[in-house]
Amino acid sequence: MNERDFIAALRALASDPAARGLEDDAAVLDFGGEKLVLTHDTMIEGVHVLDGQDPADIAWKLVAVNLSDLAAKGAVPIGVLISHMLGTDDHRFVKGLEEVLGEYGVALLGGDTVRGDGPRSWGCTAIGRASHDPVPARSGAKPGDAVYLGGPIGRAMLGHEALRDDTEADDTHYRRPVPQLRLGRDLAPHVSAMMDVSDGLLLDASRIADASNVTLLLDRNLVLPLAPEGRLEDAMRWGDDYVLLCTGPEGLDERLPLTRIGKVDAAGAEPLLLDGSPPEGDIGYTH
Repeated sequence: MNERDFIAALRALASDPAARGLEDDAAVLDFGGEKLVLTHDTMIEGVHVLDGQDPADIAWKLVAVNLSDLAAKGAVPIGVLISHMLGTDDHRFVKGLEEVLGEYGVALLGGDTVRGDGPRSWGCTAIGRASHDPVPARSGAKPGDAVYLGGPIGRAMLGHEALRDDTEADDTHYRRPVPQLRLGRDLAPHVSAMMDVSDGLLLDASRIADASNVTLLLDRNLVLPLAPEGRLEDAMRWGDDYVLLCTGPEGLDERLPLTRIGKVDAAGAEPLLLDGSPPEGDIGYTH
């Protein structure tokens, strides 16, 4: 099974409404008059981080990517649970965890520790409290909406290349992504659909289109200023940027730090069109 087929097979088991049909970044659970937002991500050495990468940076990224899922729901973080596979420099993982939890005011609530052979792995479950009801979802985009992006793309790609090749270029955006928590809360009352860009702009835009049963029309010229010079095609497919992608009314970019990159149309033969045509080749990262 590929990743898409495996998740589709799980949908029969995820019948609780909180699971949102496994078509969203997080579960949304009604709890004592609140809406709790829960998300989980796993990272594997050599896949999501480089072999031998500083465990302090791994700890930061592990928490940050989960907080980014909370940001896409407009949620306020409450705490995290961490699973850690013991190995070398575990003290550096603790240091990075202390730094990221302190930066975002997030509590460590528990987790698990294991030891094993092979590539190391780490997991994080993040819990947040929704700041707005309804909680944004990938679904909800409507024909006539504009499509917006919350920041640049491709900086993590350049950071990965710098770290991999041991150059002097800035690798910060790959090592220590910044979840757009404040922007997510500001956007939550206004958007029709929202998610973070983790697997590539084109792939994640197609996920909003599929979940909303619409077609997203993106414009290369509008995306171009957000990408590194000469790397637009790569940047739209690479991922790891963790900026917010959303749909909503025209003019939202006049009130909030967003860039309009396209519009939403009625569902057509393809979920995503780039300058009027389906994008060619791989459109993002899948396992």
